[in-house]
Amino acid sequence: MAEYLPILILGAIIGVFSVLFVAAYGILKHKAPADYDRHMKDSEIIGRLLQYAKPYWKAFVLAVVIMVLSIVYDLVSPLLVGHIEKTVARDFQLPYLLKVVAVYAGILIVSVVCTYLQSMILQKTGQKILSALRQDLFSHIEALSHAQLNEIPVGKLVTRVTNDTNAISFLFTNILVTLLKNIMVILGVLGAMLMLNYALTLMILCFVPFLVLFTVVFRKFSRTVHRSVSNATTDINTYLSENLSGIKITQIFNQEENKYQDFLNRSRRLQKAKFGRLFVFGVFRPMVYMLNISSVMCLFYLGVKGHLENITFFGQVIDASVIVAFYMYISKFFNPIQTLAEQFDMLQKSFASSEKIFTIMDMQHQIVDEPDAIELQELRGEIEFKDVWFAYKDKEWVLKGVSFHVLPRQTVAFVGATGSGKTTILSLICRNYEIQRGQILIDGIDIKKIKISSLRRHFGQMLQDVFLFSGDIRSNILLGKEGVTDEQVMEAARYVNAHSFIGKLEKGLDEPVRERGNNFSAGQRQLLSFARTIIHKPAVMILDEATANIDTETELLIQDSLEKMKNIGTMLVVAHRLSTIQHADNIILLSHGQIMEQGSHQQLLQLKGRYYQLYTLQYEKQQLQNS
Repeated sequence: MAEYLPILILGAIIGVFSVLFVAAYGILKHKAPADYDRHMKDSEIIGRLLQYAKPYWKAFVLAVVIMVLSIVYDLVSPLLVGHIEKTVARDFQLPYLLKVVAVYAGILIVSVVCTYLQSMILQKTGQKILSALRQDLFSHIEALSHAQLNEIPVGKLVTRVTNDTNAISFLFTNILVTLLKNIMVILGVLGAMLMLNYALTLMILCFVPFLVLFTVVFRKFSRTVHRSVSNATTDINTYLSENLSGIKITQIFNQEENKYQDFLNRSRRLQKAKFGRLFVFGVFRPMVYMLNISSVMCLFYLGVKGHLENITFFGQVIDASVIVAFYMYISKFFNPIQTLAEQFDMLQKSFASSEKIFTIMDMQHQIVDEPDAIELQELRGEIEFKDVWFAYKDKEWVLKGVSFHVLPRQTVAFVGATGSGKTTILSLICRNYEIQRGQILIDGIDIKKIKISSLRRHFGQMLQDVFLFSGDIRSNILLGKEGVTDEQVMEAARYVNAHSFIGKLEKGLDEPVRERGNNFSAGQRQLLSFARTIIHKPAVMILDEATANIDTETELLIQDSLEKMKNIGTMLVVAHRLSTIQHADNIILLSHGQIMEQGSHQQLLQLKGRYYQLYTLQYEKQQLQNS
C-alpha cells in the first residue's frame, strides 16, 4: 500500500480542489443576478445565424476537410516519436531513422499548411458573414422611427454594430470549426491510446470526471464575468457617446471634474469586470494543467515502475516507447479539453451578443409602407391636415384636432409658445411619427398610401441645429446625390448666398468639414444646409427655426435666400421671431396643440388677438434694444 502513497496524496489534493469548486459553484448559483440569463434559446440563435452562413456552406465544408487532414498529425506524431525511441533503443539504423524522421517532418508540414489554409478560408468567410450581418443591422436601425431611436441610447447601438458583431465573427472564424476539431482530436487520441495500451488509458480517464467538474464550474463563472464585461462595455460606450457630444456644455458649466469622476467610476466597473474575467481564466487554466501534470506523474510512476519491475497491467506490457507515446498523447488529450471548455464559453458569449443584436433586429418598424403604397413621381405641394390628433405618449395629446390646408407654392408659418406643437406638425408631414387619429393628405393622397422613401424625397428640411458630416463641403451639399457637377453645386451655393464664404476658403468645395461641422459658424452651416436643400430640388421646404441664433449680417443673407427659395415650391416655416414671417401667405398660431388663429400677417393684426399681442411685445422689445 505504501508504494501507492504518492498517488493517494495526489488524489487527495485533487479532491480538496474539487470540494472548493463545488462550494464556489453553489454560492454563485444563488447570487447570480437575474439579468444575466438570456431569453432566446441557443437553437433559435443558431438557426438565425446559420441563415447568414448558408450561402458559404461550401467554404465551411472545405475547411472541415482540411481540418481532418491536419488532425492526422495530432494522432500519428506520438506513435512516430514512440517508434523512433524504440528504433534508437534497440536496432538503431541511421537510414531507417532518417526515413521515419522524414515521414514525421512531412506530416508536420502538411499539418501546418492545412492549418494555414483553414484559417484563411474561415477568416475570409467570417468577414463576409460579418459584413452581411452588420449591413442588415445598420439598415434595420436606419428604418426605425424617431420614437424608437429616442428610446435607445446611441452608445448602445454603436456597441451592437461593432463589439457584438465582432463576437459573432469570432464564432464563424474560430469557435465552431475549432470546437469540431477539438472533439475529433479528443476522440481520435482516446481511440489511439486505447489501441496502444488500454490499461494506461483507463488510468488517464480517471482524471476526466474532475476535468468535467472543473469545466462545469468554469463555464458558470465565465458566463457571469463575460456578461459583466459586456454590460460594462455597453455602459461606458453609451456614456462616452453622450458626453463627448455634449462636452462643450460640460466646459461651459465647469463640470469637467464631475464628468471625469462619472467616467472614472464606469471605467473602474469595466476594469473590475475584466479583472474578474482574468481571475476566472487564471484559476481554470492552472487546474487543467494540474490534472495534466498529475496524469503525467501517474504515467511515469506506474509506467516506469511496470517497466523496471517487469510488471504487467491487465496483461499489457509497458515499455519505453509506450511511455513516450502516452506522454505526448496526454498533452494532446488535455489541451483540446481545456480549449474546448474555453470555446464553449466563447460560444455562449457569441450567443449573448447574437441575442442583443437580434433583439434590435426584432424591433418591429413602427412606420412602414402600406402593401398598396404608391411611388410619387411628382409633387405639387398641396398639404392638408384633417382633424389630426397626435401624442408621443398615450393620451398625452400634443396635437388636438388640428386641421388646415396649404395650397401649392404657398408659404405657411407656424407660431406659438414652446410645446404648442409646431415642430410636431412638420415631423408628421414627413412621417417621422404616425398620427393616432385623423388624416394627412399630400396632393389629395393620404401619406400612408405613399412609399416613405418616395414621400421624403420630395421634402427638404432646414433645421435650427444643422448637422454636417465629416468630409468636405461638396459631400455635405450633395449628401449622396449623384450626377451633379461642381458648377451645379456652386450654382446652388450662389442661389442661397453660400458662395460668399465658400469662395474665400483655401480649398473651396474641398475644404474639410470636421465632426458636426464645428469648424464653421452657425450661419455658415445654415447656408450650407440651404444649398443642400436646393441641390436636391424639393417640392416642399421645411424650415424649423432656421434663422434662430444667427447674427444680423448672416440673417440678411438667409432672408434673401428664403425669398428666392419661395419660388421653388411650398414652404413651411416655424419661427419665434414674427418679423421674419410677415410676408407668409398664411400664419397659423398654435396653443396647447390647437389652432387658435390663422390668416395673413395683416389679418391677424386686425384681429388684435394672441398674435397681435405677441407681435406688439416683440416689436416693443426690438425698439427698446435699438434705442
